[in-house]
Amino acid sequence: MNSVIFQVAARVLLPVMLLLSVVFLLRGHNEPGGGFIGGLVAASGYILYALAVNLPESRRLLHVHPRTLISTGLLIAILSGVPALLVDQPFMKGKWIEVTIAGFEGVKFGTPFVFDVGVYLVVLGVTLLMAFTLEERYQ
Repeated sequence: MNSVIFQVAARVLLPVMLLLSVVFLLRGHNEPGGGFIGGLVAASGYILYALAVNLPESRRLLHVHPRTLISTGLLIAILSGVPALLVDQPFMKGKWIEVTIAGFEGVKFGTPFVFDVGVYLVVLGVTLLMAFTLEERYQ
């Protein structure tokens, strides 16, 4: 496609969609959302950009190969279960600690969030790998 309006819209929407995907990731434990939907929204932004501008430019903006995202996400998801094993509890049992973030005391951070980050990266990588492969094949 060679539409200037589509290209400008994609350039504006990519950062907005990436930010929205992080919001979905962060609110995923107590509200609808999480790593899966966050990864899909982020991948949608890159796919929109690839369709509007071109595939090599979208790959350049991603900075890493989708396979790297997949393997890193799987590693993070698996490692999120290790803290429970260290205290003789079942693998993947949730563990939380209270931390102070930006002056807010008592913020709970847990292994389910770490698992969600892994899922986010896996979904982003798999979706982009499929879409980029199809785009290369049918260009």
